[in-house]
Amino acid sequence: MAQHFLLSSQAKTLTLAKVARMSAEEAYDTFRLIRWVKTAGEPVCPICGGVECYTFTTRKLFKCKACQKQFSVTSGTIFASRKLPIRDYLLAIAIFVNGAKGYAALQLSRDLGVAYQTAFVLSHKLREAVAAEQMVKEQLSGHVEVDGAYFGGHVRPENRKEDRKDRRRAENQTGKRRVVVVMRERQGRTMPLVFKSEAVSVPVIFNHVRHDATVYADEATHWDALHARFLTKRINHQEAYSTDEACTNQAESFFSRLRRAEIGIHHHISGKYLSAYASEMAWREDNRRISNGEQYLATTAAALNHPVSRIWKGYWQRQKSQQGI
Repeated sequence: MAQHFLLSSQAKTLTLAKVARMSAEEAYDTFRLIRWVKTAGEPVCPICGGVECYTFTTRKLFKCKACQKQFSVTSGTIFASRKLPIRDYLLAIAIFVNGAKGYAALQLSRDLGVAYQTAFVLSHKLREAVAAEQMVKEQLSGHVEVDGAYFGGHVRPENRKEDRKDRRRAENQTGKRRVVVVMRERQGRTMPLVFKSEAVSVPVIFNHVRHDATVYADEATHWDALHARFLTKRINHQEAYSTDEACTNQAESFFSRLRRAEIGIHHHISGKYLSAYASEMAWREDNRRISNGEQYLATTAAALNHPVSRIWKGYWQRQKSQQGI
């Protein structure tokens, strides 16, 4: 029997001990090399793109000769206005990618010795960075599987049988339940999107999948509209999960990973952040056959190439002001 990739030595090329033992200077040099890889670590102004810069000897800052602006190795990135040491960010990234089914913010806060709020925002910043890499502009092509699954909006049943209501009916729902619709190329990319229902996702699928692709879906009636645009093959799950003609097993594999993250790692995913968690799981699913060292470098590069987050910068300060605290 062949060994699973995650159990092989090829999957483990990075250890947390190696990152934790980095000196402050080694961590700083690593950030420089990953951020400015095209110039071999030489600074490039994030404001005007100038490559001629002064280097301060007393502080780790640069000054652009063209626009005269000062910047650091994290300026203009998702780590802008940082408060933690650079080594802690590298360690957080290594911990994040090692979580095959995701990583809880509470556990990350204990690992790094920081407040839960800090770990929560840092985790979401990393999700935003990898999601930007995941949501490519090119349309999906080839053989594309389409399916949807509902998450969140749990309605707790009443204790006594006579007090219980049919939780499947719309009037007994909380309004928080959302469906994740995934479009997944076979042996290719995974693109998840969040909607209130599967039916409203059809026009979006038209925009994200090439018209010459072959689409696979189940027998839900709202997927009937796919026949007007694509060569569509359907599978009736009441009869079989897979046939020679069609299956949606790759889409179901993605939902399995997301469901395990929700139940086993995070225990609860808020509807407004469901898209972030879905994009993270899509990234993990697409990169499950590369080593953790490659995942670490890819995530660090994505974070250092991603602009300042307009959602997560000052998140807790905005929450407090909205609550009048």
